[in-house]
Amino acid sequence: MALTASTMVNLGTQAPEFSLPDVVSGKTISLSNYEGKPLLVMFICQHCPFVKHIKGELALLGKDYLNTDLGIVAISANDAEKYPDDAPESLKAMAMELDFKYPVCYDENQEVAKAYTAACTPDYFLFDAKHKLIYRGQLDDSRPSNGEAVTGKDLRAAIDSVLTGKEVIGDQKPSIGCNIKWKPGNEPNYFG
Repeated sequence: MALTASTMVNLGTQAPEFSLPDVVSGKTISLSNYEGKPLLVMFICQHCPFVKHIKGELALLGKDYLNTDLGIVAISANDAEKYPDDAPESLKAMAMELDFKYPVCYDENQEVAKAYTAACTPDYFLFDAKHKLIYRGQLDDSRPSNGEAVTGKDLRAAIDSVLTGKEVIGDQKPSIGCNIKWKPGNEPNYFG
């Protein structure tokens, strides 16, 4: 595992298009499914200790924002050949066990992760209703070994701001986690 920080893409960046299979339903999920809605795109996986540390909060996010305008989609782009715990079947088991209320998609060719400049798991990108990036960064200050409680406060404050039409304020700190497990020879230029 290589400790990796999110790339902190420029605010205002337009959400890249995507069209990926949901590992639970088999349906194709795309950016157009969230037309006119704020959207949270999360890059996660099953095996990463940073994601395991916050998995309860990931489930709560879906439940707490279920009856709002916020769209949520989780994407895993890890090389499933080398990391079988991140294969679609394992992702499906995780999504069902945690009762995720949003799709979990698998980015097999890793092109969507590259388009979003995703670097780590977890990595969060929050877009407004016009799909302009308004938040990228951490869930909160908690890490697997620092003793801080998992609250989701940073990400939740940004979500609450966008849902109430307010500007997202505050310092946006990079998310920290395991690097995305790129397939050999498929590493993006921002990796490493």
